[in-house]
Amino acid sequence: MSWTWRLETADGAATTELPVPALPSQSDAESWLGENWRELQQSGVAAVTLFEGSREVYGPMPLSDQ
Repeated sequence: MSWTWRLETADGAATTELPVPALPSQSDAESWLGENWRELQQSGVAAVTLFEGSREVYGPMPLSDQ
């Protein structure tokens, strides 16, 4: 099962304009987000939701530098 992030705009709509890798573990997915959240935020992503396959694990989680 792969782990992926759904990227969301400020109004809660999912956006597919930015590439999001499918990762082999939750830890890898969270590390990827930790390395890329500022870039995502600057590209208009307001929040993210983590999925394992089609199962929602948690989110939406706002991308904030505070």
